[in-house]
Amino acid sequence: MAEADRPAWIYLGPADLLGERDVLPIVVGRQQLILLRDGGRISAAERACPHEGADLSLGRCAAGRLFCPRHLASFDLRDGSVSPGWRFRSLRLFPVVSTPDGLWLEMDEDLLLMK
Repeated sequence: MAEADRPAWIYLGPADLLGERDVLPIVVGRQQLILLRDGGRISAAERACPHEGADLSLGRCAAGRLFCPRHLASFDLRDGSVSPGWRFRSLRLFPVVSTPDGLWLEMDEDLLLMK
């Protein structure tokens, strides 16, 4: 029987890691991700756009959405769904928790090792 995916909490850095930025590229394990701030909410997402692989670290966050720099499609930062008119999978999002110790990312251990 296969072992279930196990979530791991990964320390990203201090609570002010983003500084004044809204989007910051990070590497976690073998994963290229972006750390995102929209208002007071911080989350993480895969770095490559699911449409054609554009670098989403060059995008921008506004009004609860991440905008792709290549095609201006946008993703809902609550569930990763793509804006109307586009037909491709949702953006993968990962929970980030801010504690007095800093920022922590939750990710399945299996994803950490995948390329």
